[in-house]
Amino acid sequence: MPPEHNAGAEHMLVSMLRPLVERGHDVQVWLSRYGKVSKAYEYRGIRVVPLEARLDFPTAVKRAHVLVSHLECVPQTASLARGYGRPLVVICHNTHRPTFRDAAAGGTALAVYNSQWMRAEAELFFAEYPQSVRPAAELVVRPPVFAEDYATKPGKAITLVNCNPEKGGRVFETLAERMPDQQFLAVRGAYGEQILPDLPNVEIVEHVRGEDMREKVYARTRVLLMPSSYESWGRAGCEAVASGIPVVAHPTPGLCESLGEAGVFVDREDIAGYEAVLRKLLTPAEYRLASKRAKARSAELNPAAELAAWCTAIEGLAR
Repeated sequence: MPPEHNAGAEHMLVSMLRPLVERGHDVQVWLSRYGKVSKAYEYRGIRVVPLEARLDFPTAVKRAHVLVSHLECVPQTASLARGYGRPLVVICHNTHRPTFRDAAAGGTALAVYNSQWMRAEAELFFAEYPQSVRPAAELVVRPPVFAEDYATKPGKAITLVNCNPEKGGRVFETLAERMPDQQFLAVRGAYGEQILPDLPNVEIVEHVRGEDMREKVYARTRVLLMPSSYESWGRAGCEAVASGIPVVAHPTPGLCESLGEAGVFVDREDIAGYEAVLRKLLTPAEYRLASKRAKARSAELNPAAELAAWCTAIEGLAR
């Protein structure tokens, strides 16, 4: 039951459900927020049931072999899972206290973390709880990015995806002001106050669906900015490196783990540092080196092994 406002979480969930469909499983996603669609539909082999369809979710739970939930949907789903005796899988997208608290409410058969650092943070959190209510098992599945879905020839712009202050909207605006000779691309996010500069060198793109990111964003991007105050992983960066696009980011634990040697890390308060790095990356020789590191990191992030482990774990619970 994914909330539609969190695009990164939604993309991760769909990417994890697709392999289950490919292995012949019946996968359903029940939406938890009101939208414009009132009838169930199919998306990449997944049956999606909108809240407006007013269908009977408890009956679907009763018929299910495994329940998967995340974010604010976990408490309700966990209650139904306990009531019907179904195994519950909780996908953890961040290290905020409610995420771990809900996963440690008892009855979680499997907790799935999107990074090793999140797994370590979870261990520290769960130390406060008795063993009997902690998740019975755990697994790390990095947000799956299929490189072939995103790889393209990079464009010319310096890009920020989701222009709210926490993602670096102010940093982006200041850099665009300081670099009037450079093209910038601002992609409106699905949540948060959006800082969309009214400058001649800034083009604003409305919110982009995941399947359109290659054409509408990465094919127009030369360098991706990620000066986020918090990222548990950083999916956009992993999508960008599939095209050899360098990523300049604030060194959050998640971004350091996801980007590895492909990341160029600058503190988000150091605007002059960002400008210096960007101007350096805009030279052909430096760009070629950074692009080579990006493509190498993309190959390292191949999700095949982790997705196979994920499918095996779900199938084990369904027996």
